[in-house]
Amino acid sequence: MRYQDDHSSRLRRLPLILLGSLALGACSPSHDNSSGMAMGGAQGKAGALLAYEHELGLSLPAAQIAPRLEQTRQACESAKFGPCNILRLEQGPYRAQVILRIAPSGVEPMVGLAAEGAQLGERITTAEDLADSVADVQRQQERLKSQQRRLDELAARKDISVSDLIALSKEQAVIENELQALAQVAAGQQRRLDTNRLTLNFTPSDNAERGSNLKLAFSNLLDNMADGTAEALEKGSYVLPFVILAFPLALLWVWLWRKFVRRRH
Repeated sequence: MRYQDDHSSRLRRLPLILLGSLALGACSPSHDNSSGMAMGGAQGKAGALLAYEHELGLSLPAAQIAPRLEQTRQACESAKFGPCNILRLEQGPYRAQVILRIAPSGVEPMVGLAAEGAQLGERITTAEDLADSVADVQRQQERLKSQQRRLDELAARKDISVSDLIALSKEQAVIENELQALAQVAAGQQRRLDTNRLTLNFTPSDNAERGSNLKLAFSNLLDNMADGTAEALEKGSYVLPFVILAFPLALLWVWLWRKFVRRRH
């Protein structure tokens, strides 16, 4: 009988135990993945012609920014994570920026390399629809190729004169140049579709930059004061002749005004 009572009591407490376990699980601290992968590469799907761009802010101790920038540059130039080209590389005393174009599959490992031990800041991913631009280039190419075929047919005629043949050759050269220019544009569009543009902004997480800016401001204080004084004197020299002329005129006006008032009285 006592065994049955204990068993019934445990069954009644079971829902309370389950609720307590759920509450503890909800209140337990979650794993902080702020230092994990910030973003992954992207590519248009289902025929979409989308050019993706990513931008990420990374905060590191000032002393680590230059080495981390160098690691990122070497990883790109050595194609460590796939085909990669550096578009812009900027390095200052305490901040840096690198802009590169890389295959979508290489975005995540490249960001992981650059963001190791860093505080992640603003993350932006944008996509530009190139469908209209690609279609426009293709239309121009088809039109020029059609003109090129007609010119080739005319140039192949046996009854064409020398002067007409020279004029046709000039037109063919113009069309060929335009086709080459459009081919470069189309190649650039395809490159934007096949790769992602990645911008990494490195900023200091300590007070090194603030102290450097303050020191620079104090060091330039005397120079700024001298430059400001010289500029003020230079501008004042333009006004001084007008002041010299205006002073006697003002005295004359006051004398005439007083004389006029006295006559009225």
